[in-house]
Amino acid sequence: MDRRHFLATSLVSAIAGSLSAAGGPRRLILRSSWQTVNIGDIAHTPGVLALLEKHLPDVEVRLWPSKINNGVEEMLRARFPKLIIIQSAADLKAAFAECPFLLHGSGPSLVAQKDVERWHTETGKPYGIYGITFSSQGSTSTQSASDASIAQTIQVLSGAKFAFFRDSHSLALAKERGCTSPLMAFGPDGAFATDLRDDAAATAFLSQHRLTEGQFLCCIPRLRYTPYWVIPEKKAAVDPVKHARNEAMKEHDHAPLREAIIRITRETSMKVLVCPEDQTQMAVGKELLIDTLPDDVKKKVVWRPNYWLTGEALSTYVRSAGLFGNEMHSPIMCIGNGIPAIVCRWKEQTTKGYMWDDIGLGDWLFDMDDEDQIKRIVPTVLTLATDPAAARAKAAQGRANVEKFQRETMAVVGQNV
Repeated sequence: MDRRHFLATSLVSAIAGSLSAAGGPRRLILRSSWQTVNIGDIAHTPGVLALLEKHLPDVEVRLWPSKINNGVEEMLRARFPKLIIIQSAADLKAAFAECPFLLHGSGPSLVAQKDVERWHTETGKPYGIYGITFSSQGSTSTQSASDASIAQTIQVLSGAKFAFFRDSHSLALAKERGCTSPLMAFGPDGAFATDLRDDAAATAFLSQHRLTEGQFLCCIPRLRYTPYWVIPEKKAAVDPVKHARNEAMKEHDHAPLREAIIRITRETSMKVLVCPEDQTQMAVGKELLIDTLPDDVKKKVVWRPNYWLTGEALSTYVRSAGLFGNEMHSPIMCIGNGIPAIVCRWKEQTTKGYMWDDIGLGDWLFDMDDEDQIKRIVPTVLTLATDPAAARAKAAQGRANVEKFQRETMAVVGQNV
């Protein structure tokens, strides 16, 4: 145990002991669970819950969710049987009265900004921000947010006891824009700590498709913008600007993945599983990867035709030799569990991808808007198959770096509850 970890852990224990002696229970509200059509958005919540369970086991957590439908509530309750979920106005009123602190969980932005403002206005109690991206992009991701909107977000961030940003670019931008929270630092996305499992479903799928543990790589496609308009639950209108951008870039953004699949299956003994992170990506993978592969390659490639929940996905990832593609949170969950993962990003995804630099995995981060970087994607992906031991060692170091930040940031949370 390093000195910093010892001091932080000792401080948290001392605080917990003094509160226990005074008879006051330690409680917090976790504002999280943004949506369930994406296993990454699902993963934010169990990740932070797992961190709180590990580092602050005496703290009672009340989850204030946006969405926990589609089987997610049952999955959370199975993993965290002590979890209290706020489900009514009465539950929320009680939580506001009984909890001394609100923690805004990981997300693509200060997602629940209005709820944080409500908490502060109605209770005057403190709050903290755990692992978000701060961006100047607006809600459409095609325009810059207004100066007034950014200023309001900065005001809320400044009022936090601490503000942890999941990538250093967000941290720098917040400081540049005048954020004055007393503690601002890099803090990993909560999804790194996700440990949900559905081993039975995963092993059944692998057996059905003749995928052997450690002998396949996962590949995740993604369009520049998630086409929420094809998900009935979202009831969203087609965005013509986003759709046009998707159509213009889809071949450009998937050609390197397709080439990597061809090289892997022809030059190594590995197979490839094309799988989704959100409900739109099964069709994307079939159109842009599966259907265009040569016949000899198709024999060693498996396409997952249906969406899955986080537990089954993670149980599959941990049985793979690694993952590559255009998504962010499946790689996050992989590294959090010691599995190699390569991230391809673009400007429409804000700056979240740069967290790979922050955790020492910059060699596995590629900017799809930089043609020189694109040239290195295929040979880098191949190394996951040709030297799996080295890839595992690199992933393990990335995981160790993340766990160091987790210890330090959770110590701060403990000091404020």
